Amino acid sequence: MKKAFTILLLSVGLLTSCEKVDIAKNTPECIEDKIRDFAKDDPCEEGASVKEYLFQNELVYVFSLGNCVNDASEEVRDDDCTTLGYIGGLAGNRKINGADFSQAEYKRTVWEK
Repeated sequence: MKKAFTILLLSVGLLTSCEKVDIAKNTPECIEDKIRDFAKDDPCEEGASVKEYLFQNELVYVFSLGNCVNDASEEVRDDDCTTLGYIGGLAGNRKINGADFSQAEYKRTVWEK
């Protein structure tokens, strides 16, 4: 009886401690891993997102912290999880790899809080 109770407590603990992160299908595995970490560490209750864009003929992912951080920059990563740079923020940077990111084509939102 004691063993069954211990197993039950462990099972409940594991199930309640894991927060499911809903990530769009066909997202690169390394980006999924980064999103899980990002979702866990993000300080904002809402508004955080990861969006996919076509930029310089490759898919890139923009990590946005959300509504609770004023003037935060957004990290831009390629599909190999390499950080290409940061856009926005206090300085208002819009260039990645020497090109204006406003030329990027929005594809989809792969995760949002």
